[in-house]
Amino acid sequence: MSIENRYEFLFLFDCENGNPNGDPDAGNSPRIDPEDMYGLVSDVALKRRVRNYVQVAKNNERPNAIFIEHATNLNRPIAESHLETNGEIPEKGKASKDKVRLARDWMCKNFYDVRTFGAVMSTGANAGQVRGAVQFSFARSLDKVLPLDISVTRMAVTEDVKGAKDIKTFKDWEDNQPEDQLRTMGRKNLIPYGLYAAKGFISANLAQDTGFSEADLELLWEALLNMYDHDRSASKGMMSCRGLYIFKHVGTDSDTEQRKKQAMLGCAPAHKLLDLGAIIDIKKKDGVVAPRKFTDYEVTANKDRLPKGVELIIK
Repeated sequence: MSIENRYEFLFLFDCENGNPNGDPDAGNSPRIDPEDMYGLVSDVALKRRVRNYVQVAKNNERPNAIFIEHATNLNRPIAESHLETNGEIPEKGKASKDKVRLARDWMCKNFYDVRTFGAVMSTGANAGQVRGAVQFSFARSLDKVLPLDISVTRMAVTEDVKGAKDIKTFKDWEDNQPEDQLRTMGRKNLIPYGLYAAKGFISANLAQDTGFSEADLELLWEALLNMYDHDRSASKGMMSCRGLYIFKHVGTDSDTEQRKKQAMLGCAPAHKLLDLGAIIDIKKKDGVVAPRKFTDYEVTANKDRLPKGVELIIK
């Protein structure tokens, strides 16, 4: 059964001595807003970590398989959707509207990320498009970050030894090189510290279309709380979830049916819940100029400021 409540959520995470999201257009340096030097993490990066966690936690098995996997051809599961529902793989651009609808519904049923985030599946055999129930904003740091480009020494080289047909040729080449020529320099991009806030939105109305269920919702919360513990790498430094604040719309009307409609449509604009200072206050502690750890901040949830018909759940 699909969810029947609208949600917004504020997701806090931090990065210590790492690169939370490299920018390919800037030599993979940490993403920043160039006007104010605040850090950014893309919604795509956040969704990737959710997908990775679900793939590990659920063994990539249906109905919680992942459609957008690393290094795969998306047209393969799209073709499979037609085989399972229509008995054949249609030529590109030749699938009827009814066949596309059946394939689309099969994709929603079997792939967690399709019914959660949506997908464009109009390539290949064509399984249509899905607008997901869950969406993220770009995450933004609470303070300015300082991108560093650090030199490191690699104590080995990757030389292409011309004419080498056996291991002895490689070894002879190494033995004839000065020691200084057998090491090289590398670079690492990082920030010393950054606390980031991402805003999320969950539509109960879109969930009716994709089949995003209460079980799917609980799996999303689980992924957000734990995904960085399964995404460790030297380049990422120390990344951690530092808070998940969930705003659940429950309605206010005494009539059950009317309250259900309110819960789906929502009882307050998203900005009145998610803007920092509206319900959740985050500020640096006195005397802290350049934050270097989460405890340099104070986070306060003010439940007394909640609009009527909205509940706050803190994970």
